Amino acid sequence: MSSSVAAGLSYAAVVRHAAAAFARPGVRLLERFDRIDENGYPTVFGVLGVRAGVDCRPTWYRVQLPVPPNGSSGWVAATAVRVYPVATRVTVRLSTRRLVVYRSNRPLFRARVAVGAAQTPTPIGRYFVNERFLLNDPRGPFGVAALGISAHSDVLKNWIQGGPIALHGTDEPNSIGRAATHGCIRLANEDMRRLFGLVPAGTPVSILR
Repeated sequence: MSSSVAAGLSYAAVVRHAAAAFARPGVRLLERFDRIDENGYPTVFGVLGVRAGVDCRPTWYRVQLPVPPNGSSGWVAATAVRVYPVATRVTVRLSTRRLVVYRSNRPLFRARVAVGAAQTPTPIGRYFVNERFLLNDPRGPFGVAALGISAHSDVLKNWIQGGPIALHGTDEPNSIGRAATHGCIRLANEDMRRLFGLVPAGTPVSILR
């Protein structure tokens, strides 16, 4: 998989039926995952590495886990997941409040965003898109759509599900370009529609200063 970096490819793994994540292949259980997560979306991991058997076939994958603390990873059996390539990636720069989508390492889409307020900052790190939802009421607080990512708030740990972070639309377009959220990345609804159509589950998301 490392040979795919220059081509702008990463990999995601979707759970087939159920999966167990271990600290090392088959050693010390970290967490169990069902095929469908608690929000009704197929469970997805970002693939970080692979261990192959003597026949060169994958036996274990090292994956990013969509659970706190941020940066959690583990090993899942290759038989428990289906792996697929992802050509897109997303970068968010908090200082400039800009989001860029790349495909095969080429910029494809740019947008201004709102980021976390000083008291509820957006967590910096490398994550991945683990959920995708089109929303029924575009006038609601999350706008037209939401892309859940594997990040969780560093300060809102008592929130439901540990304070998950998402990229989503908004009913407050005047907030775009400001530090105004509880940690999520807000886009204007028109931009969120475009982003939703470009970014599949498993897409890496880098949140930078």
